[in-house]
Amino acid sequence: MSTRTLKAACLLGAASAAICIGFSSNALAQTPPAPPADAPEASESAAIAKAETIVVLGQITYRNRTDTVEPVLEYGQDFFQRFEPLTAGDALKRVPSVTFLSDVIESDGARMRGLDPGYTQILINGEKVPGSNSDRSFFMDRIPAELIDRVELVRSSSARRSGDAMAGTINVVLRDSFNLDGGYVRAGALNFADGEFKESVGAVWGGAVGAGRLLLGANLQGRYNPKNKSSLRFSDSPENNASFLTDDFDNREDQRDTRDGKDYSLNSSYIIEGDDGSRFEIDALYVKTDRTEDERSYEYNSLTASTGSVRATPPGALLSDNANVVEIDQTNYSLNGRYRTQAFGGKTGFKVGYARFEESEAEVEEEIDFNRSVPRFTGDFTFLDIVDDETSFGVDHELELSGSVDAELGLFWQAKSREVSLREATRNRFNLTSGVHSWNQFSSNPNQYRVTYTFPISTPETIEEDRLDGFVLLTGESAGVSWEAGLRYETTETTYNSFSYLLPSAHIIFDLTKNDRVTASAARTVRRPNFNFTTPILLEAELGDNDLLGNPDLKPETAWGADLGYERRIGSSGVVGVNIFYRAVSDLIEAANTLEEGSEGPGTFIFQPRNTGEGSVYGIEVDVSTPLSFIGLENTGVFLNASWLDSDIDDVFGSRRFNDQSDYVLNFGFIHDLPVLEAAFGATYRKQGDAFGRVVGEEITTTYGADLEVFVEKRLGESFTLRLVGSNLLNGSKDETFNKFNTLDDQINRSFDEYELESEDAGRVIQLIGRYAF
Repeated sequence: MSTRTLKAACLLGAASAAICIGFSSNALAQTPPAPPADAPEASESAAIAKAETIVVLGQITYRNRTDTVEPVLEYGQDFFQRFEPLTAGDALKRVPSVTFLSDVIESDGARMRGLDPGYTQILINGEKVPGSNSDRSFFMDRIPAELIDRVELVRSSSARRSGDAMAGTINVVLRDSFNLDGGYVRAGALNFADGEFKESVGAVWGGAVGAGRLLLGANLQGRYNPKNKSSLRFSDSPENNASFLTDDFDNREDQRDTRDGKDYSLNSSYIIEGDDGSRFEIDALYVKTDRTEDERSYEYNSLTASTGSVRATPPGALLSDNANVVEIDQTNYSLNGRYRTQAFGGKTGFKVGYARFEESEAEVEEEIDFNRSVPRFTGDFTFLDIVDDETSFGVDHELELSGSVDAELGLFWQAKSREVSLREATRNRFNLTSGVHSWNQFSSNPNQYRVTYTFPISTPETIEEDRLDGFVLLTGESAGVSWEAGLRYETTETTYNSFSYLLPSAHIIFDLTKNDRVTASAARTVRRPNFNFTTPILLEAELGDNDLLGNPDLKPETAWGADLGYERRIGSSGVVGVNIFYRAVSDLIEAANTLEEGSEGPGTFIFQPRNTGEGSVYGIEVDVSTPLSFIGLENTGVFLNASWLDSDIDDVFGSRRFNDQSDYVLNFGFIHDLPVLEAAFGATYRKQGDAFGRVVGEEITTTYGADLEVFVEKRLGESFTLRLVGSNLLNGSKDETFNKFNTLDDQINRSFDEYELESEDAGRVIQLIGRYAF
């Protein structure tokens, strides 16, 4: 842990503690009076979960049915817990319409409705958080699942939140001090297919402190992903030649890709509730990731052979040997304070927040090319540093206009600064002696082959972005109808441009019966351009081997959207829902090929993002979550989520989907309790459809295998649970097909530069986790 990171963590903790202590002794927040002796247990205690109920689950839990006018699906932490997800991303694999284009056994960039992660707004406790990605998205694998209280999927935007939610919003609500009374510890281990073990340890405590309630949590998670990749490359494709496997074979690449690291997290929450209905809360979050990505690749001139290099005597099959190591250090921390009180004839709320993301990445890639008259060494070394700061302030006021209509209005201000520093060493290229035919020969002669890297002085590229938003919102209800209508005006000024948008939204719920409801929503949303897209600099090899040239004249994308849903309650806890959605997108941003040669030489290009027209996104979503008591299976619960996703864009080649949108995602599972044995077991199955992406020069089709997870649980007394979980039991692979072309005409005429088939897998993962409440 760096000195700067350690200081930041200490300052964050000290600030939380100081404010907690200060408010504990402040006369403005008095301790609530004790209840009468004959009164039932205090309402606070009734609302706060005992640690034992979290650790030792007494019943199967289902998707929550919310009463918000906005279309929101809510899943409590106990909905996911029995499958022991490691991260928020792992938890989201069980909810409707969320896909991932991650590597196998990883869940990072959530793609709501299958769209690029930049179309989905990610919130933590209702607040935006910065991340490493230039498209403003936040990787969900940064949040340990152990911190989660619930996950909310907000399908349509509201005036009270930022309009950056074209596909929807995922709000991860962390446990606060009113979620837990007592504490528990969690400890266990994960075993991976190659025999590696990783630790998983965490602890949470919540209870009364001074005038309020305090929650503290800590988590340490070992992270590991041992992938194996294989690529076959051809000079033509099956489109043109059915015998391409033998006639057009070029080379084969085998790769071992191991990602090894640890995640550390700390979180705290302190809440004081006053007698007059006022509420003060402060929460802090700290997440740190240390990770090493170690790749070793071997390229062969044979479909099957893997003998020595082509430089050896006698010659073998090895064309090149590549080593690529990336050291990654990422830190997120945030501090948020909120205060709500009765004022000015209604309720007034204030919030202030600060969030910071830091990333340091050091990458070295070295290769020996044996497929030359004399072997050649090539070495590259790159340092990347990112610092992203966000400071925000908001105020809102609610008041009653009549007996059935309320109004809310507010202002939101945010100052964001993103600083990126990239230093690339002067490339090392030199010929080796003809006698070198292996990496070991090269590395065993450090005096003969000196590898030195010289780094230029780097000036960080800084982008400033200031926002000032205002909104007004009306809500009402009468005779089984609840509604909301609002306007939000967003203004944004950046280093390179400025823009403003008026974003109306409306939602309505019709309660047909006590069990049946219909929901309808309409909203306008906006997607701000990627930072890399608007910065007028050339980023070499940013898009694979292709370069990216920023365009400061880009306008944001906007969309008009509509959702229409039906939901029915089943028994006391089950629910079934169906929803259809549509988005009409304008000023679509896509990276277009300038047809200028890129920095990597022939076959690579310079791409520049442009506003290229219009597109549409649509689909249907079904979710079921219910006990099977209606067929006599009182102790069995099932869930099923199925989403059919589609879209349409016209590019220079014709119609296609939005790039990399899967055509469907399906997941279903069951949990069965065995009360007599104080045990339970269950399984989930997940499959998402193919995803296709096309730009000038390249087309990629991605296919995922199915994912099967199984758990077995044993409850021991009132305070301990032992759980065994198996993940990726079908060893699902990620398979990609690449069509590569040199020119636009070649792509139209289907004249291939290269056709590549790539596949990766990682094997099963076994967890053994114990939880003890105290």
